[in-house]
Amino acid sequence: MEAETDERNILIVDDDEAVRNMMEHIVKRIQPRCSLASSAEEAYRILEKEAFDLILCDVNLPGESDIDLINRVLSDYPQTAVIMVSGEDDPKVAQKALQLGAYGYVIKPFKVNEIIINISNALRRQKLEAENRAYTVNLERVVKSRTAKLQETLEGIIKVIAQTVECRDPYTAGHQRRVAEIACAMAEEMGYPENHVKGIRMAGMIHDLGKISVPAEILSKPAILTEIEFALIKTHAQVGYDILKDIAFPWPLAEITYQHHERIDGSGYPRGLNGEEILPEARIMAVADVFEAMASHRPYRPALGIEAALEEISKNKGRVFETRAVDACKEVFRKGGFQFKPSCHVS
Repeated sequence: MEAETDERNILIVDDDEAVRNMMEHIVKRIQPRCSLASSAEEAYRILEKEAFDLILCDVNLPGESDIDLINRVLSDYPQTAVIMVSGEDDPKVAQKALQLGAYGYVIKPFKVNEIIINISNALRRQKLEAENRAYTVNLERVVKSRTAKLQETLEGIIKVIAQTVECRDPYTAGHQRRVAEIACAMAEEMGYPENHVKGIRMAGMIHDLGKISVPAEILSKPAILTEIEFALIKTHAQVGYDILKDIAFPWPLAEITYQHHERIDGSGYPRGLNGEEILPEARIMAVADVFEAMASHRPYRPALGIEAALEEISKNKGRVFETRAVDACKEVFRKGGFQFKPSCHVS
């Protein structure tokens, strides 16, 4: 039994009737589906109604200059193969057409075998390219789907980590979540793209991860910490970084966690970074972290409120905190659309 023919659709465009008929006769030896056009206008009308795998097109057509039709076909129908047919052996014209994307160049008077070989090669190449495009589209769809699932898994893991930290310290329960929300609102106000904002949210959710190494009685102590106790608290930035540094997150979560207590004047910890040495995301996190801590209740003092927190970060704008970050934080609360519920006393 003979294999089923892979039937393809071919359009022949030439203003010479004898040439059209000859080419049709040759083409039908390979593919039975074949349409004819005697002008560019007729070819445009046919192309609007029907899709073609290959077009055999004369270079010089009435009303067209040079390779206008070929140029338009390659632009409007990129999945259609084009073979240029010319009565002149002009290397410049051939080179121009091939640069535009034509699959072949045939000189009149042509030989039958030459046409058959050009058509067969063009159809084979067009089919392979169509299959590659379909494969690429499908692959992109699969990658996008799997990336979305991995993203969901990653976000779920980060939420579990955040909850684990907060379970050890009821006084700051929700602190990381609120810092994440404030930092994201600030980042959006500053014009950060969506993916960057998402990274800031993830960092905010776990920026105090290192506190799992600090004794719970110190975290919940209802009094001012001693120098030694505060020194233990300060280790949480380093510990959080050490836990996260070898995980290939799509954002620099480990470094943001490491830097969220750094200050632009170099007075922060643990490395005393300053200015541009601090990641932009960490500069945002620093403002959001201090604002939330002041506005909310702590074991050693009642909540100071939003106005006092804004006054504190404003007082240190441009010296301790980045100016843009402070202005963004103030703008978020000035607009009044952001919903912030500071933590209350936990009995």
